[in-house]
Amino acid sequence: MKRILLSILLGAALAALCSASAHAGDVAAGKLLFETNCASCHGVTGKGDGPVGAALNPKPRDLSVGEFKFDTDGDGTPGTDSDIKNIVQKGAGAYGGSMLMAPWPTFSDADIENVTVYIRTLKQ
Repeated sequence: MKRILLSILLGAALAALCSASAHAGDVAAGKLLFETNCASCHGVTGKGDGPVGAALNPKPRDLSVGEFKFDTDGDGTPGTDSDIKNIVQKGAGAYGGSMLMAPWPTFSDADIENVTVYIRTLKQ
């Protein structure tokens, strides 16, 4: 009985580790990048209500909804981490979206990972 319980606990711990590594990234670093580079359009809470965003047409996406439009990697599912990373790096215009969603080609891979992880936290 103890072996079965130990096996279950080890399996659960391994699953948790695998899940955490699938979404590796520094949320705090992503938040800083978001607030510095994205919040002027998307707003501090990601609702698309930033001061610059108020003047844009179309309005910036409300990231707090957690619904994304583009399937940039062609896997049949819009809004995967890969899709968010592509939009951040190349801009929405590269995928038929608004040219107003600027690309951030100067972000490192780690920066893109961090801001992607942070964007996921905005969903309410």
